[in-house]
Parts: sequence; structure tokens; C-alpha cells
Amino acid sequence: MGNLIAQGSSRQVGRTEDQPLGRQFLTLTLGGETFAIPIENIREIIEFAGLTDIPMMPNFLRGVINLRGAVVPVIDLAARFGRSNTQVSRRTCIVILEVIDDEAVTALGIMVDAVNEVLSIEPNQIEEAPNFGAQIRADFIDGMISLEDRFVIALNIQRVLAIDEMSALIGLSSSHTHDTPAATI
Repeated sequence: MGNLIAQGSSRQVGRTEDQPLGRQFLTLTLGGETFAIPIENIREIIEFAGLTDIPMMPNFLRGVINLRGAVVPVIDLAARFGRSNTQVSRRTCIVILEVIDDEAVTALGIMVDAVNEVLSIEPNQIEEAPNFGAQIRADFIDGMISLEDRFVIALNIQRVLAIDEMSALIGLSSSHTHDTPAATI
């Protein structure tokens, strides 16, 4: 599989008049459901080839990978949503994202069941998120993408991967289960 997407960059390119107003989203599968994330947050997609476990971390922090010499934490997106951990299969992959925290850009990986396709979405295809029915926190949802016969949940990936919140959860997990200092992402 290797690198599927290398063009996903966090740099914003100015829109010219002949460019459409739409956005592009990568769709991914998680526990049989389809979600979408904006491609401007994606650095690359890599095949799951294992990771290094970190002891005494909450279950959503599956471990770290070595990405060309950089240590990148890997978040199990299913576990982050309060579900059971992702089961590794041949389509399991890690999406490397850039998350902005206090004006610093941090690389984080999310572990997903599979990546599907890139969709070009016009603004009128994105509906407001419902106040009920989704099995994830409402603040994690950026909107509902309306396709021909179904909806896809567009994630607010900056909120899902909010470093300050995850660091607090890691500290809480460590302090309640062990008498060791809390680690940060």
C-alpha cells in the first residue's frame, strides 16, 4: 500500500476565481461506519506495520511509530470515540495528520479500519450535524455530507485530536491507575 496520499498538506493555497468553492474529504471506515476528514489536515497515509506500545497509557493511545526519524503518536480513532479498539486487518492503516495546538503544528496518526476515497464536496452538500443519533460526541462532528443515498459524518479533526484534552485524559488515566507522572502527547 505504501504512501497513498502525499499531496495532503496543511498549507493553504489561495483560491483563484476559476477554482470551485468545494472542499475535498478523505473517507475512511471505522467499525463499519464511514467518516470523512478534510484533506488539508492530511500529511500522508501509511500501511499499518505495527507500532511501539507505551505502558500505562489510555486505550485510545495505541502507541508510537517512527516516521522518517520522527516519533509520531498513534490514536485509535475507534477507542477515541469510546468504542472497542480497532482490530488490525490487511486494510488497517494510519492516517498521518497535522493538528494545530497553540499555533504549533503537531503530527499525529489515527488508526482506522480502511481508507476509501477522496470526495469533492460542494458547500450545499454539507448539512448541520444533528443534535442526536450520532454515536460520537457532537463537538467531534463538523457536519453531515449528503451523498446520493446516504450521509457521511464529516469530522472536526482538530477537535477530535485536541492535544490539550488528550493530554488531560492521559494524565487522568495515569494518575488514577498508577503513581507515576503523567505523560503528554
